[in-house]
Parts: sequence; structure tokens; C-alpha cells
Amino acid sequence: MSHHQAADLVFTGGSVHTVDPARSRATAVAVRGGRIVAVGHDEVLDLIGARTEVVDLAGRLLLPGFQDAHVHPQGAGIELALCHLNDTVDPREYLRRIKVYADSHPDAEWITGGGWSMEAFPGGTPTAALLDAIVPDRPVFLPNRDHHGAWVNTRALERAGLDSRTPDPADGRIERDAEGNPTGMLQEGAVHVVGALVPDPTPEEQTAALLRAQAVLHSYGVTAWQDAIIGAYANMTDPAPAYHAAIADGLLTARVVGALWWDRGRGSDQIPELVARREELSRSRFQATTVKIMQDGIAENHTAAMLDPYLTSCGCASDNSGISFIEPGELRAHVTELDALGFQVHFHALGDRAVREALDAVEAARAANGWRDTRHHLAHLQVVHPEDVPRFRSLNATANMQALWAAHEPQMDELTLPFLGAQRGTWQYPFGDLLRAGTTLAAGSDWPVSSPDPLAAVHVAVNRIAPDAPEGTKAFLPEQRLDLGAAVAAYTAGSAHVNHLDDTTGSITPGKFADLVVLDRDPFAGPPTEIAATRVLQTFVEGKRVHAASNA
Repeated sequence: MSHHQAADLVFTGGSVHTVDPARSRATAVAVRGGRIVAVGHDEVLDLIGARTEVVDLAGRLLLPGFQDAHVHPQGAGIELALCHLNDTVDPREYLRRIKVYADSHPDAEWITGGGWSMEAFPGGTPTAALLDAIVPDRPVFLPNRDHHGAWVNTRALERAGLDSRTPDPADGRIERDAEGNPTGMLQEGAVHVVGALVPDPTPEEQTAALLRAQAVLHSYGVTAWQDAIIGAYANMTDPAPAYHAAIADGLLTARVVGALWWDRGRGSDQIPELVARREELSRSRFQATTVKIMQDGIAENHTAAMLDPYLTSCGCASDNSGISFIEPGELRAHVTELDALGFQVHFHALGDRAVREALDAVEAARAANGWRDTRHHLAHLQVVHPEDVPRFRSLNATANMQALWAAHEPQMDELTLPFLGAQRGTWQYPFGDLLRAGTTLAAGSDWPVSSPDPLAAVHVAVNRIAPDAPEGTKAFLPEQRLDLGAAVAAYTAGSAHVNHLDDTTGSITPGKFADLVVLDRDPFAGPPTEIAATRVLQTFVEGKRVHAASNA
């Protein structure tokens, strides 16, 4: 690459954390034609010409763009425009917001939105009666923060025909009172019985939601992501048309890999459709090269698949060890076939049994097909049996962390730990053990389930304490902490690896795209307890500024 041509853009006057092991730190970076042409020190400044834009880092830090390996942008963008409950755990505040929303949308047939937190209600199960008191006349459907449950009012139950005689669906549960009447809380597959009745947002609303979410993600320094569900699932509409609309208008600035939803009610007959969808949907910065298989539920409602049963409130073993949505033998066959067709598989694997079943499926694919560059990854990994930790490296399966969850908070301390038991409780989010065992780590937010801020997640990965934890909160399994460099690498190079973007992104290396983030400080230079206070000032994709904070 000839250096005598002037650069379009030069960053200087601060620190550069490259995530390139050969040269981890620099002080200047030059960009030309959307790519990085030089990384170094004062010699890079020779590339400043008459028309070069110079960005003075003023002692702050330049990083590669963050890449979110598991996120639902369109769903998040839609929620932001509806009855938005994400940022509080106060049940009175929920009811106030729902009433304000209902009163200000008198023409809305359904009151919907969501994002409430299970810890706000006893046993994680709010009731229809609470909603009936404020919205008696229209159906209310409010998925919770993790989208594995929904809170509904009596009118919604009636619209769906749910009563004491309705059996639970095979993949879900209707919470009931002593007489068997539905109480207003639906779990897993039962959510869809009501959710299917809620009208879809219009195509224009869906595209606007995706672009709203893209702006939020860029504001947090995210330049690429993996959309964890492409297809219609539960109450979420298929985001693929919105991506295509954004591309057609030249408005998709992020690089996106879409994970095509595996319909767990069907078998391998859907594989030819997935092949056709990969072909039909992949264009420009959006590639639908992955298949998303949700193998289990979540721990808080005891649907995450465990090797041993959950405990009851008295600490005794129950007869429930969660749900494996796909029979393990079938899972092995499906993953082997998908791998042979060049698909990556993105597993939702939360409990230790689901993690083992997913790893067994990757092992079956490797045995049948040899080593293919499919880069399968397991997301969430709440409980991992110690015997399965070394298998990630031996099978080349990536651990896709949602690090923000690895902290003491009411959802963990009240709804999870008592039902896992002492030993199994120590097997949660074992990121440190996975890294020490040689696992490739990627990272994501699962937004709107939790905050899309990568620095908040990195803070928890390093501290194992939530950024907003009350004074004196203990670290959660501190032996599983990551150092800051490893956590940043997971959120940049690791996720780039998962998205097959590692040859062009993920580190600040000459020849790669100039997907870059300017932070307001160097978190490596400050105490680990202040990482979450770091803010993104500017975000660049291919050298073009896609976000600038008001104080940048």
C-alpha cells in the first residue's frame, strides 16, 4: 500500500488499543478509502495532507468497533416506540406507565410493549387483576424483559379463549390459581397463544424500528452485529424485510449476520427452506448465513434444561429439570446436516443439559463432516458443567457471552440461586474457566432483554458486579472474572470471528475496514470499578462517522 498518498482521516493525540496481539498499543491511525492504511506513532502523521480530517483523541482511547454477537434490534426498536418498561423494577411505576400509555393511545386495539423484570413480582408472576384495574376494556399483552414470558389481562385471556379447561401447550405453561384458572402470566410457548393475536406493526414501522435501533447501537460503539432471530418468532415479526428496505434506501450502515429461526415444531423438512432463504435474503451488508436453534428456556421459570432437577423452595429435588425443545438425537442430526450445507449454528443454550446437547451436536457434525469453517457458537451459557468446559476448545465452539447477567441481582439471588443449589450455582457464566481452557469468546447484549451498552457488559465481565449494584454487593463468582483486554477482545475480535468478519474487522490493523470507536477515556488506565462510566464519543464505519455524541 503506497504511503505517500495523503490519508482521508488520521487519529492522533491519544491511545489506540488495537486488539492486535502483534502490536497491542499505538498512538496514531490513518484511514484512506474506508480502510486502515497505517497504525503506529509519529510516522503516521506524515500521511496528513491538505484535505485530511484530523481527529484529536486528546488523551482518550480509540478501539475497534464493538460487535454484538446476539441482539434483536428490530424488536428493541419497536419496544422503544410502545409501552416501554425496560429501565425500572418498580411494579407501581409499571402500572403508572401502562395507564399513561393506554390513556394516550385511545385508538390502540391492543396495549403492548413490554420489558418488565420478573424480580418486581413475587415468584416472578404478576397477575391479570393488576392490569384489569387500569385497562379493563382492551387486551393487554406485555412480554417480560427476557421474552420468555408475558403478562396479560383478563380481556387478552378471553380473546385467546384461555380458561381453566385449556391445557398447557407442549412447550410452555399457563400460570394458574388453585382452581386452575389462568392468573395472567404465560410462560414460553404459552406466550404465543396470545401473542399471535396481536397485530403486526406495519412494514414502515418495522423499518423505522430497525433504524432507531441501529442509531442506538451506533451510539454505544457497535458497528456490526448478529441478529439472533430472522423469522417470525413469538410476538416478534420477521426483521428481514426491514433490513432489505434499509439496504434499498442506503441506510443500513452496520454489518449484520442474520440467524435464521429454526422452527422447533418442525424437523429437517425445513432445511431446504433455510437454504433458499439464505440465498434470497443475503445481500450487501446483511448475510443470512446462520441458523438459530433455541434448545431450552431460562432458569428463572425453570425451563432451562438441566442435567439434574431444579430444587423446590424447601431445597428438595423437584420432578422438573427443564425443557429440551429439540430431542437430542434429532438435534445432532439437524446440526450435522446444517453444518454440511455450510451453515453456522447459533444455539440458545442456557442450562447445563442444553449446553451438553449443543456440544454433542457440534461433535456429531465434526465427526460426520470433518472440520468445516462453520464457527458454531453457544449463547447465554448460564450453567456449564465443568466436564464440558474443555470441549469448547476441542470442538472449536465459540462461547457467546451475555456478561451483563453474571452478577448478583434479585433475579439471580431470589429466582435462580435457591433453585439451582449450592454446587450448580457455582457453575454459572464460567467465562474465566472457558478462557483459561482456550475457548474463543464472543460477546453480545441480547438487547432488548438487557442493555445494549458493551461497556456495561465488559464492566461486569471484569468485575462480576453490576454497574448499578448497591454499595457492598459481593462479586459473583469472582474467580470467573476476565481481564479487561480479554473482555474487549471478545466484544470486538471474538464477535468478528463468529460473524466471519475477522479478515476485515475486529482489530485496528492495516488493511482492515476503519470500523472504529472513540471513547471518552482510556478504561485500561483507570480502576476496573469505573469501566461502566466510560462513554462512546464517536463511531465510524469504513471511516465514515455514524455517531457523534453532543460533547464529542
